[in-house]
Amino acid sequence: MTKIDIISGFLGAGKTTLIKKLLAEAFPGEKIVLIENEFGEISIDGGFLKESGVQISELSSGCICCTIVGDFSKALADVEAQFHPDRVLIEPSGVGKLSDVIVAVKGVNVPGMELNSYVTVADATKAKTYMKNFGEFYNNQVESAGTIVLSRTQKLSQEKLEAVVALLREKNPDAAILTTPWDALDGKTILAAMEKVSLEEELLAKMRAEHEAEEAEHHHDHDHDHEHGHDHEHEHDHEHEHEHHHDHDHEHHHDHEHDHDHEHHHHHHHADEVFSSWGRETPKVFSKSEIARILNELDGGAYGKILRAKGIVNGEGGQWLEFDYVPEESEIRDGHPDYTGRLCVIGAELDEAKLSALFGL
Repeated sequence: MTKIDIISGFLGAGKTTLIKKLLAEAFPGEKIVLIENEFGEISIDGGFLKESGVQISELSSGCICCTIVGDFSKALADVEAQFHPDRVLIEPSGVGKLSDVIVAVKGVNVPGMELNSYVTVADATKAKTYMKNFGEFYNNQVESAGTIVLSRTQKLSQEKLEAVVALLREKNPDAAILTTPWDALDGKTILAAMEKVSLEEELLAKMRAEHEAEEAEHHHDHDHDHEHGHDHEHEHDHEHEHEHHHDHDHEHHHDHEHDHDHEHHHHHHHADEVFSSWGRETPKVFSKSEIARILNELDGGAYGKILRAKGIVNGEGGQWLEFDYVPEESEIRDGHPDYTGRLCVIGAELDEAKLSALFGL
């Protein structure tokens, strides 16, 4: 299967730098084809890409969104037939509408190719001005993105960075927004943001594995007296239930195209035991003591029946913090930089407004 990644953004936002970083760190061993199209902008430097074994295919008939889908289909079909790449990177013109490019790619019917991600690279120092001055075009790139990769975030104060993220959130409530300076990140972490690997999915996979181990144990010992009965009930039910109950505030699901494979679970469960997840992304800085206080608060029952919580957030002095929570027990440790701070809480009857307030979001 050939993955298609669209990397859009205004001129000067850092698309070339991002592509270089991904080629060097995220796609080693993959056969990549870059399709770039020029629309009155300087051609990407062919040198570094040829060195990486990348074939450049230029669409000279203007930007993709102005090209009839037929031509675009032919270009992609030719690329697939000639190179059989693992991945096609499409770098649209800086002035194209990302939504048009997405429509063009979705309209292409080349067997073995699928749209994998659509990313907008945005200069954090200019986002506010561009929103004002370039209105529709700029906002379309922000609104249509599955992931927004912010560049030059290190040049902003914490306060200004949070303000920029809030502005982008207004236009796009669902995209992953990368706020960590690129130097601190490995290309693979950026790719995880592009491909939307959510904390919820990680937590659920862990819960499923624990549940399966517990089920196996129960088969061996029918007299087991369920000393973990309460938690087990919740885990058992949530494993089956969560697929049908995605919280609307969850930050990681864009247009649900990756969720279809979850729809096939049909299990018996009690209607009154419905679990949900609450997730947030934030560049906010937390202290260890603040996280400890928050996790302690979760035990009180005021926020719902909390089963699990997990997060990786910006800590003080540039040190990242990771935390894991199960009732009456939690762990906080030093962590590695992530693309932005991420939190996820799983439980029943979650009070989302109170959770937001508790984390100061």
